[in-house]
Amino acid sequence: MAEPLTSLADDRALLGRTSTAERVADILRDRIAEGYFPPGARLSEEGVCGALGVSRNTLREAFRLLTHERLLVHRLNRGVFVRVLDIGDVEDIYRTRALVERAVVRGLGEAPHGLGALAAAVREGRRAAREDDWNGVATANIRFHRALVALAGSVRTDELMRGVLAELRLAFHVVDDPRRLHQPYITRNAEVLAALEAGDRAAAEHLLTDYLDSSRRRVVEAYRDRVAGGGEREAAAAAAGGA
Repeated sequence: MAEPLTSLADDRALLGRTSTAERVADILRDRIAEGYFPPGARLSEEGVCGALGVSRNTLREAFRLLTHERLLVHRLNRGVFVRVLDIGDVEDIYRTRALVERAVVRGLGEAPHGLGALAAAVREGRRAAREDDWNGVATANIRFHRALVALAGSVRTDELMRGVLAELRLAFHVVDDPRRLHQPYITRNAEVLAALEAGDRAAAEHLLTDYLDSSRRRVVEAYRDRVAGGGEREAAAAAAGGA
């Protein structure tokens, strides 16, 4: 994986002539969702401003927006850090996912649906697994579920779930064995896709319900084990001088 600030520089062109705090927040949110910034990482104003070519005022507004979304925290006299979740956060993320993702599937009209982005995410996950790239598998999984929510055709729902799924990625960072966590969902994503391709919304919703419950239990178990062992404190301490 590329260095976080180097990867931000790659996105600089996206800002174009209409650089806004919202667009900067979009870029940083996406980078959190893709695993570039782990929980506890400090985001340097100087480093991010230099990578994106934006002013400190613009960046501070973007930081404010992401703090409101619970992705960042501001620590007095220390700076801005990526938030460290607790188990209650993880449980709430999955409650939200179940409410939204199941409703999206249940509310789909008659097939065919535009499933190209879901199929691409399934292929991406399989490729990453073949390359033993489990961070890549996690990113493909996040993209699959963003594409699933996008089937609703709702800008508001898309915006809500972008933040929720970025928070979910923060929980993934504390898992010691990402292969054990993510490998089952390569197949499960493919099963949900196949049900949607067949136009069987009831089967897709049933698969998704079981999927989310299983994923919640796995993540909470792994998260509880890591945090109980002091992993949360270790992660924050290790990242205190981060990018």
